[in-house]
Amino acid sequence: MTDYTMGKIKKIALIAHDNRKEALISWAYDNKEELKKHRLCGTGTTAKLINEKTGLKVEGFKSGPMGGDQQIGAAIVNGDIDIMVFFWDPLTSQPHDPDVKALLRIAVLYDVVVAMSKSTADFLLNSIKFKEIYDRNVIDYYNRIRKDNF
Repeated sequence: MTDYTMGKIKKIALIAHDNRKEALISWAYDNKEELKKHRLCGTGTTAKLINEKTGLKVEGFKSGPMGGDQQIGAAIVNGDIDIMVFFWDPLTSQPHDPDVKALLRIAVLYDVVVAMSKSTADFLLNSIKFKEIYDRNVIDYYNRIRKDNF
């Protein structure tokens, strides 16, 4: 059984589409003193750029279109990500849009905190809950579906 309790040290995924990478890097730089207290991961190029430009240690997965979105999704399912900061580009169609939609669906399904803009990410880092242990409310959809069908 996977434990979905967030400890005081959060497991945070950092993801950004190409047109939003600089904004995420800037946000990470501005918040590096807080972020360095937590475990960070991210999709390929984003993780590499944040490492290089901020000095933060970010575990890199594949790039989003090459399977990184699915890797982040799998980490969410396994309880290895508590928070996802995903600066996505709402004005540009992405070749991997179905992957992005699947990742967002998994994040909601597993009650992962998601920030998709600087203001949301700022509020998240400054939340009282961010500094506490927190039990996520992961609904057992499998048993719920089985119950509804039988």
